[in-house]
Amino acid sequence: MLEPAAAHPTRPVTVRAATPDDVGAVSVVKADAGLADSPGAARALHEAIADPDRLVVVAVLGDVVVGWAKTHHYPDADGPAPAGHYLAGLAVTPAARRLGAGTLLTQARLDWIRARADTALYFTNARNAASLALHARWGFVEVVRGAAFRGVPFAGGTGILLSARLG
Repeated sequence: MLEPAAAHPTRPVTVRAATPDDVGAVSVVKADAGLADSPGAARALHEAIADPDRLVVVAVLGDVVVGWAKTHHYPDADGPAPAGHYLAGLAVTPAARRLGAGTLLTQARLDWIRARADTALYFTNARNAASLALHARWGFVEVVRGAAFRGVPFAGGTGILLSARLG
């Protein structure tokens, strides 16, 4: 069990590439963050970890996985969503929030994408103010709004597709 963030303010969060051994811990992080695992989520995460066109990273506090995030690579456009590398799937367990894990997970993925492309993309629900504020730090700007991107619908009906130049 992880203590609340205030109990360990001097312990640094680190980020590393995920391994197959992290899949169970990622499932725990998702549950702690209030996110349900879909059927097949563990298999899909194993596939993402093994895919050289994708990156899965975990945030670690001590020896405990406290966050995770991934990328997707889409070689083809899908409606208004262009081909490219997308940020996706960031979650941090509530007890480890406000320690910089989200920032570190995002920076690690952007560094990885920068080595492969000059633009990063992501989409989120228009009501997700925390995600929009986090990504604004890296210059993400709105491209288009829609009810769904790449088959992902949005509660409330509006999603935002954003992009950032990584030059």
